[in-house]
Amino acid sequence: MTTAITPKAAGTAARQRGAWFLVLPALIPILGLSVGPILYGVGLAFTDAQSGRTSSTQWVGTLNFSDLLHDTLFWESFRIGLVWAVGVTVPQFVLALGLALLLDQNLRFRWLARALAIVPWAMPEVVVGIMWRLVYHPDAGVLNETLRSLGLGDGRDWLTGLATALPAVIVVGIWAGMPQTTVALLAGLQNTPRELHEAAAMDGAGAWRRFRTVTWPSLRPVALAITALNFIWNFNSFALVYVLTNGGPGGRTRLPMLFAYEEAFRYGQFGYAAAMGCAMVAVISILLAVYLVGRLKGGDE
Repeated sequence: MTTAITPKAAGTAARQRGAWFLVLPALIPILGLSVGPILYGVGLAFTDAQSGRTSSTQWVGTLNFSDLLHDTLFWESFRIGLVWAVGVTVPQFVLALGLALLLDQNLRFRWLARALAIVPWAMPEVVVGIMWRLVYHPDAGVLNETLRSLGLGDGRDWLTGLATALPAVIVVGIWAGMPQTTVALLAGLQNTPRELHEAAAMDGAGAWRRFRTVTWPSLRPVALAITALNFIWNFNSFALVYVLTNGGPGGRTRLPMLFAYEEAFRYGQFGYAAAMGCAMVAVISILLAVYLVGRLKGGDE
């Protein structure tokens, strides 16, 4: 017994085939340039791939991951990476929220202020790193010259001091990443209905109460998304810290991405470096899942 195909079903199937045909040009580069390398990297983590070896690459199973569990240098870099990511993401969000609230006001030359606020975003990370190295220069840097002129000491070498290197790099990370957070939060603020603010003001609500009861609930989804993305971007930072300190001094700013880079391209341990990448993705995914579930539950309550 055959089932007749109705014209409606045939039309739906034709539209689905047409949709796949339209999506295919964008899907092929994603599969080739993103999914393919990711799968190759995961496979590489289970081998003893090295540079310059004459023998063929061998499958070693979970040996790289077993070695990684006992690699104290890697886990120290992971701890530094978490300190860096949290130390950049949290102040970045707080400062960007304040700047977004300011730029949302009806101020004179607001267009100019908004344009200036995104200037760091338009600068490549390498340029930002070079510029801030000049700012932190121990002899002729703007920061030390300012401290000397104010009588606050003779200055110091911020990027090579064991106690100051990581905080100095965190300041640069906050400055460089704040514009995109500001833009996202400003967009969320502008989507908040003005009528709600006016109604709350008529009821006698002050600025803080209007923010807590009107602005923040509507801004929460944007804040959740941009915070999670910022944490991922900051944890995976490479170019900025590489230009500023190259992981020094004494490994105090050696982020996990820098550690994996050195293992792969300085020491030629491609399989071990790929295992590091897999471990970083797994741990960060778990941390983000816990964070998102907690924030979403808090929002439901």
